[in-house]
Amino acid sequence: MHEAPDDVAEADVLDLVCRHWRAGVDEVAHVPVGFGAWHWRATAGGESALFVTLDRLAGRHTAISLEAAYRSAADLVVAGDFVLAPLPSGDRSMTVALGGDRLSVTPWIDGNSGDGDLPDAIAAGQTAAMLAALHTTPVPLGLPVWRPLVDAGLPQRLAEQTRGPWDGGPYGERARAALSDRVADVSSWVGRYLDLAARTDPATWVATHGEPHTRNQLRTRDGRTLLVDWESLKLAPRERDLRFLVEQGYGSSCRADPSLVEMFDLEWRLDEVAQYATWFHAPHTGTESDRVALGGLLHELDRPAGRTS
Repeated sequence: MHEAPDDVAEADVLDLVCRHWRAGVDEVAHVPVGFGAWHWRATAGGESALFVTLDRLAGRHTAISLEAAYRSAADLVVAGDFVLAPLPSGDRSMTVALGGDRLSVTPWIDGNSGDGDLPDAIAAGQTAAMLAALHTTPVPLGLPVWRPLVDAGLPQRLAEQTRGPWDGGPYGERARAALSDRVADVSSWVGRYLDLAARTDPATWVATHGEPHTRNQLRTRDGRTLLVDWESLKLAPRERDLRFLVEQGYGSSCRADPSLVEMFDLEWRLDEVAQYATWFHAPHTGTESDRVALGGLLHELDRPAGRTS
């Protein structure tokens, strides 16, 4: 997120990192990267040591499922040296509680991430190779299992929510109006999505990252490419990952089922719409994160199918 969470003290983050992962850490500083979780750089004697993540549990995860995702990611290191997984704490848990949220750490590795898109065919080939390795790795015990993220009641909930004013922040009314205008489209998307989801064959599912775009790829100084941010790791149809290659114009590098690519495109759109509806129906102040979220909502409502970026 662009701003540090206003209900979390850096001293508490530092205390947990020292007690559960590395005693020598003496400072943490918020890093304005990513969207949906908060991050800090933990340093020891001025040297970068750990990348700290705070995940909120509302919606996507319980404490148990997040722990399972990160533990499964650690088990996937055997898939190849492209897996940058979280580190276990001193008691071997992958996350620790911070209030009602969960804190985790990964090694700090200097490098650069992309803007989401694949810059060229070389990067596409590297991504395809990483995903092929991931999808053929034995499934870790306890890996969370994909289920449809959106239910049939979403259109009705949106219709009811948008009947009254959204006056909890500067972007509320604009978000409400945009959603109100598209409830019929959301209903059509949900129907198609759930129909496609009902046709999937769990016997063919594999370990999937879920969001392998270049914002979740770290290009290191020694030329390696690492996949990061494993909270979305699930057993699922491989098209959950391959959709990214298809929408970037590199579908020929994989054999993806077009109907499942469509399903995961709809899932992305609908899940984003549902999350942003909750965001702007609630109080907000007009931060940079709020501004980005509004742009994300409007984009998902209006974009062509098969193009999330």
